[in-house]
Amino acid sequence: MTKQLRIDFVSDISCPWCAIGLNSLELALARVKSEVSADLHFQPFELNPNMGPEGQDIGEHITEKYGATAEQQAHSREMIRERGLDVGFTFDMERRGRIYNTFDAHRLLSWAEEQGRQRELKVALFEAYFTHCEDPSNHDVLLHTVERAGLDRETAAGILASDAYADEVREREQFFQRAGIHSVPAVIINQRHLISGGQPPEVFEQALRDIAAQAEQPAQQ
Repeated sequence: MTKQLRIDFVSDISCPWCAIGLNSLELALARVKSEVSADLHFQPFELNPNMGPEGQDIGEHITEKYGATAEQQAHSREMIRERGLDVGFTFDMERRGRIYNTFDAHRLLSWAEEQGRQRELKVALFEAYFTHCEDPSNHDVLLHTVERAGLDRETAAGILASDAYADEVREREQFFQRAGIHSVPAVIINQRHLISGGQPPEVFEQALRDIAAQAEQPAQQ
């Protein structure tokens, strides 16, 4: 008998370690599928909530935000590329020249959750930005990505033209920030167990097994 675990995956579209973390988590879930099933929810987090509509050169941004040199950035890009390959995700780190605002993408993810296709849209958004080097703040890109995820383009266009889901996204972001989530990915299992960062599949696998085993134990009297 499988044990169902709720998993809240707090992340941003523009976070490479979030893409790695998701693929890694899904590999782990495949390994424990006879024991664990996941009720997976993607929660919004903006690494750069004040990013303007034109975006920013990625090298300039990382230098300003983290103080990383060009050499350090090149090393980091190669490490991310290799870690992505290890878990089956393709990064085109050299062509990804800019970083963008992701608020509208998070609004669409909230809608996609109601349609039962949130994971499909999340994966398509990661691929759009990191593999195809597209602008995830551009509405045409977002609508194309919606279609790739099997969602209705016309409905999505209406959402983007309005403020739909804006309050919901902000409320969720504030909730997780108040809970102490200040970096992503943050993987929260059963609303109490936190796994931080783009961990290897083995780390997620062991955690899932341990948490499922704990959940099966009777409560202490």
